[in-house]
Amino acid sequence: MHPIRGEGILDRIGATPLLRIRIFERECPEVAIYAKAEFMNPGGSVKDRPALRMIEEAERSGRLTPDRIITDSTSGNTGIAYAMIGAAKGYRVRLVMPGNVSDERRELVNAYGAETVFSDPMEGSDGAIRTVRAMVAEDPNRYFMPDQYNNDANWRAHYDGTGAEIWEQTRGTVTHFVAGLGTSGTFVGAARRLKELNAGVRCISVQPSEPWHGLEGLKHMATSIVPGIYDPALADEDVGIDTEPAYAVARELARAEGILAGHSSGAALCAVRDIARRIGQGVIVTVLADGGDRYLSTGLYGSRRT
Repeated sequence: MHPIRGEGILDRIGATPLLRIRIFERECPEVAIYAKAEFMNPGGSVKDRPALRMIEEAERSGRLTPDRIITDSTSGNTGIAYAMIGAAKGYRVRLVMPGNVSDERRELVNAYGAETVFSDPMEGSDGAIRTVRAMVAEDPNRYFMPDQYNNDANWRAHYDGTGAEIWEQTRGTVTHFVAGLGTSGTFVGAARRLKELNAGVRCISVQPSEPWHGLEGLKHMATSIVPGIYDPALADEDVGIDTEPAYAVARELARAEGILAGHSSGAALCAVRDIARRIGQGVIVTVLADGGDRYLSTGLYGSRRT
């Protein structure tokens, strides 16, 4: 037996660090702001957590067998997680993505060997949902679709993981939790866990302020196909954020603190700033859902490929 024990790549999902965010300290000195660095998951985003949970629960139940292709609709990050996990476990993966996802996300999925089908970019994530549903309906025995928007394993990954970690890492001092809404799994799972631990924790959801926006990964719920796992009653407050201020905060975070974060993280931090100004003191925790390196081609940091 070899004396060295190593870990597999999937063993590194979760247990992400909590980073202190200081860009708002000058105007809100009595508010401590922290963020879960989900870009430090091996697949580079918060979506590693639910993707692994959904796949492993399907394996245990027998719904996923070696002859089936893993497929789902994705705006990018869950697809990257599926592709990574599929490569690690030996599954074929075919993903449906909106045609306007960033170049980096396309290349990452391709790097893991996954196949891609692109839906109409004008239909956003809803178009990808409709396309994958039709694809699976045509040949249901060929595919396993985790259905991230309607699978309870999505939010449970955050209930057992993200929310519990936040409570432990803040030693129970968290007063406010802020997270964006895409599938809504991160917000729903973590908010449920935190409110069970302390009913006084205020949970604030974040979404784009209007249907047409540039915040990849987030849904404008009023005009979108609403995820089955979404529970709006968990939110003490729901905040709409404009695209440009979200980009500006993401750029500020990179240049002032050396943290590259994506569009949705910028939106979450915009909401955090507004909340911090209002409350005066407290402990706010948010989620940096992914890293900004997968958005370099989009103009998030002030330049855009042509």
